[in-house]
Amino acid sequence: MVKLFRPKKTTPRLERLHSLNLFVNLRPSELEIVDGLVHEREYLAGEVIFDEGEEGQAIYIVANGDVLICRQGQGEAGRVAQLGPGTFFGELALLDDSPRSAQARAATACQLIVFFRDDFVGLLDTHARIASKISRQLARHLGARMRVMAMAAGAYQHM
Repeated sequence: MVKLFRPKKTTPRLERLHSLNLFVNLRPSELEIVDGLVHEREYLAGEVIFDEGEEGQAIYIVANGDVLICRQGQGEAGRVAQLGPGTFFGELALLDDSPRSAQARAATACQLIVFFRDDFVGLLDTHARIASKISRQLARHLGARMRVMAMAAGAYQHM
């Protein structure tokens, strides 16, 4: 019997990338391309990932651990959000070079997947379909965040 289609070999790293919301719509061959562009970084609890006011150069995806998004120098007292595995932050860095609006700090020891803007721009030039799928996921995420903020502002105004 001749098999016309062989299943693609997958690795735990590719499976982990596919499980992330940002990359969930990518085919295995597309994930392999993205896998060659992303970097893994490990941070100790309390370590600063980036400071408020810095130029944004990358989006960060939490693979393991927790990240605290807070006002500069305020730590837990200035908490904006606490993010766990599968979530991402700093996504506006893929779109523009405006300064970071908050500090990101490892709440626990964590492992992050980092996707630099220059690599994303290169992906737009070489693999527009893949970059388009990632951009759509970013747009969905930003739209959902804006709806939540609008609802919270509306509820606040009615109090």
